[in-house]
Parts: sequence; structure tokens; C-alpha cells
Amino acid sequence: MNENTFLQGFHDLRDGHVLISPEQASRFAKEVAGDFNPIHDPDSRRFCVPGDLLFALVLARYGVSATMRCRFVGMVGEGVPLVFPENPGSRFMISDTQGRNYLEVEREGPVVTDPYTIEALTRSYVAFSGQNFPHVLVPLMEEHAVMVNPARPLVIYERMSLEVLAPVGSLTETVQPTLGGAEMKVDGKRGDVRLDYALCIEGEPFATGSKHLVLSGLRAYDAAVMNGLVEEYASWKGAYRAA
Repeated sequence: MNENTFLQGFHDLRDGHVLISPEQASRFAKEVAGDFNPIHDPDSRRFCVPGDLLFALVLARYGVSATMRCRFVGMVGEGVPLVFPENPGSRFMISDTQGRNYLEVEREGPVVTDPYTIEALTRSYVAFSGQNFPHVLVPLMEEHAVMVNPARPLVIYERMSLEVLAPVGSLTETVQPTLGGAEMKVDGKRGDVRLDYALCIEGEPFATGSKHLVLSGLRAYDAAVMNGLVEEYASWKGAYRAA
């Protein structure tokens, strides 16, 4: 892992393996991604490492390929030693020392290795997560007359992709994520959400991507209850930033 990255405070290396503590995972979610999903809180019984952090570590180690696709096949809990393969090909897995798989990665095309460019892309990419709730997901749930369980809101990543539209050299400008489209399909208590977006410099897109989310435990939409959850979510943000 390239230790000269902004990610070094969000993981540790031990015996060649990557370890992410609950505190590191939580700080990344809140401070980099702007994501206050309670499953990333250190004291959560369902704690898991943010998918954005796993993807960011992949970019830090292997660079940004012109086309990248990731599929999450497991949730990383506390104290899991992760194995990042040496010199992988176009398709590889991030697994643990017991052989359990967590992240499947496919990549194609030229690779960007400039650390400043990777950081700019990564920060922009993961910052999009901070816009998901409530700005995007709440209107989608209202449209489909469903909502997550307010006592145990479960929203997890299933897949994500990134495509660089034009060759990128050394990127120093501020990169802004812009939502391109959002759709949701409901099947019983499960909701599948696709979010499409562009990464832009001065309004011009140079990369596009998508994130596929799964919402579990859906129930009938209740505006008052949802408003309460949105207010509670805002209070979590406010309390964390004031601490």
C-alpha cells in the first residue's frame, strides 16, 4: 500500500495484511465520505467497514484504470486481516486470511498512478456518498411509498463502477461530483437503487460512475416518521462536527 496517501490514517499494515479498526472506518465514513450510516459506528452490533474505504484502498494500491467495476460479496467486520493480491490481473478479489471474499474488482484500460490525481478522484468519488441520504434516497422512497426501518436503517453497497472518459495526467483542480440520475426498484421488503453521476472539473465531466445500493427491511412510507429520521440523521452530523 502506498503510505504516501491521505488514507494512511484509515488503515494499518500488519504482516503484509490490511487491517481497519472500527474507529478508522467510522472516521473515514464521516470525515471523507460524509456518510453517517449507523452501521459504520464503532459500537454498532452490525458494524461494517464502508465500501467506499475498500474501493479507495484499491485505487491507492493499484491506481485508477480507465474502467473499473466492483462487486461487494461480503461485509468486512472488526479486526479482519485483508489480503490485497500482489500484481493482480484484470479481475481479482480482496479476501481475508481465511479465504473469505469481500470485494470483486474488474478493471480495463490505461492506469493512472499519480497519487495527487488518485486522491482527487477518490475524494470526489466518495463524497458522493454524503449526498445519498437524505437528498437522494428520501425522495426515491417517497416516490415508491416505502421507507427503511427507522430503528435499524440498513443501506449497503452492492456494486459500484467508475469510467474515466478522457486521459488524465496530474490532476490538481477541485473535482465535483454531480448526480446524473437515480432510480429505485422495489421487490417486497427489498429496494434496489442505482445512482449515476459524473465527476466534473469546472462543470465539464471527465469521468462517470454508478453506485448500486440495497435497502432492506422496507415498510410503508410514513412522512412524519421519515422526517424524524432525517432530523435525527442531521443531529448525528451536527454532534460529530461539534465534538
